Amino acid sequence: MTHERDDLRAIVSDCVHCGFCLPACPTYQLWGEEMDSPRGRIHLIGQMLDGASASPAAAAHLDRCLGCMACVPACPSGVRYDKLIEAARSWAAEPSAADAGVAKPAQPLPPRSRRERVLRSAIFATFPYPDRLRLLLGPLRAAQRAHADRLLEGGLTGRLAGRIAPELAGALRVAPSRPSSRLPRGRLPALVNAKGERRAVVGMLTGCVQQVFFPQVNAATARVLASEGCDVVIPAGQGCCGALSLHDGRRGEAARFARETIEAFERAEVGAIVVNSAGCGSAMKEYADLLAGDTAWAARAAALSARVADFSEFLADLGPAAVRRPLPMTVAYHDACHLAHAQRITAQPRELLAAIPGLKVADLADAGTCCGSAGIYNLVQPEAAKELGARKATAVAATGADAVVSANPGCTLQIAAALGAAGTPMPALHIAEVLDASLRGRPASSLL
Repeated sequence: MTHERDDLRAIVSDCVHCGFCLPACPTYQLWGEEMDSPRGRIHLIGQMLDGASASPAAAAHLDRCLGCMACVPACPSGVRYDKLIEAARSWAAEPSAADAGVAKPAQPLPPRSRRERVLRSAIFATFPYPDRLRLLLGPLRAAQRAHADRLLEGGLTGRLAGRIAPELAGALRVAPSRPSSRLPRGRLPALVNAKGERRAVVGMLTGCVQQVFFPQVNAATARVLASEGCDVVIPAGQGCCGALSLHDGRRGEAARFARETIEAFERAEVGAIVVNSAGCGSAMKEYADLLAGDTAWAARAAALSARVADFSEFLADLGPAAVRRPLPMTVAYHDACHLAHAQRITAQPRELLAAIPGLKVADLADAGTCCGSAGIYNLVQPEAAKELGARKATAVAATGADAVVSANPGCTLQIAAALGAAGTPMPALHIAEVLDASLRGRPASSLL
């Protein structure tokens, strides 16, 4: 591991402590604490690589990082903070989930509390598995009908819940609302044929949270791609891509999901793999790095990563073919962190939306700041996530838009919950849903 540790030390030494990352960092904005900034966390990681023992407080500072990567494009020195924080998170992961290929600090991090370990184990035993995740829908709907979220948020019950199970209150706060009238019936077919002249053959990732909580987004994605002349192949054998695991430092688990995903899309024999979830697309583009040390998989991982494209990225490169029909409405576009900061895709979604006749795109104040979702962050750091969500809701509501549009299911859940809590509810949509309505000639009211 000496070579890997030296690589991490080299990244640490790239930081010149200039402070350009500070205003970009959401947790520094919240608390103004140096150790809750990228610069401060880099200092902590460097100390641990050099043999210092980490205190529980130091470990907490690392855990409180959202992993939003806003600091990466903000850094004039090009410091790869993403590599450092992913390594640090792997140090804190349970031994069964830690990846042996990642350099470890000289001294182990103090273990998380039993409660935190149980919570994370429950999350990762459920969310990456759509069939298990679907089993939660019934209890979630029952809790919503009983207004359990309101009980946990207010009065004595809320104060008790905040002390006993803040994670439960946070989970109910961001749980999906009652079933949408836009939910499709049945499962997506294995192949959706192109309309008109075939221009491309693409694979489509259905995801975990996306397919369970937002199946209408996947249906809209397939329809839009088909309308633009794509044969859309939807591999039946695909499962979790590993994004949640990778971004929480569970690299061994992420690598297992990555291998399964690679096999599923290799069998599909497609030219490109279109992903409509920012976090998933970011992780799949990292497969080459994740499996670089595995001689049996490195080349296959690199080949697949090279074919992955975000939905907006792919459509912008392909160019329009289908007729856009008027959609008179105003939308506020939210930059999902793993789309804007990790994949550097910001212009394409706005251009696709702006090309719809009658549709106006409203700019958000501080649009690049994380909404607080950040993978599982709003489940394991619910109070910080709630505050960031409230800030984002204020910015969205200030635009006076009819709906907010994003490109990540976690952001959709988080922002919708924050808007509701602020008393300014509005529809939270995926860009695929908006494009689909325009291409099909549906009225704006069908989205609202």
